[in-house]
Amino acid sequence: MSSSDYSKITVETENRKFDVKIEKYDNGFFISITEGVNKLGAMMISVGIGPSPSTSTIIPARTDALFLKLISQKLASYVKGVCIVSLFTQKELGANVGKVLIEKITEAIRE
Repeated sequence: MSSSDYSKITVETENRKFDVKIEKYDNGFFISITEGVNKLGAMMISVGIGPSPSTSTIIPARTDALFLKLISQKLASYVKGVCIVSLFTQKELGANVGKVLIEKITEAIRE
């Protein structure tokens, strides 16, 4: 895997800091979003082949399941492939933080 297939960004919003690691493959993405410690968290997979993405839960989320579903479906549809997203946070994201994360990750994917 070349260095262009892996990127890491930091997103800071509302006094919170998230590390986002993106691994790009020919047919999709693996995205890890962590706050604080570097851990795997809740995980969803979406396949964006067909008229609407199909999504399954790998590791259930206590909170922010809608955020995980939205971002995995959006990116799976964008690449017309597979997107796996892992999310580990210290506390619930909230609407504004989730929106900023989706915007920044989408920008990073398109670069």
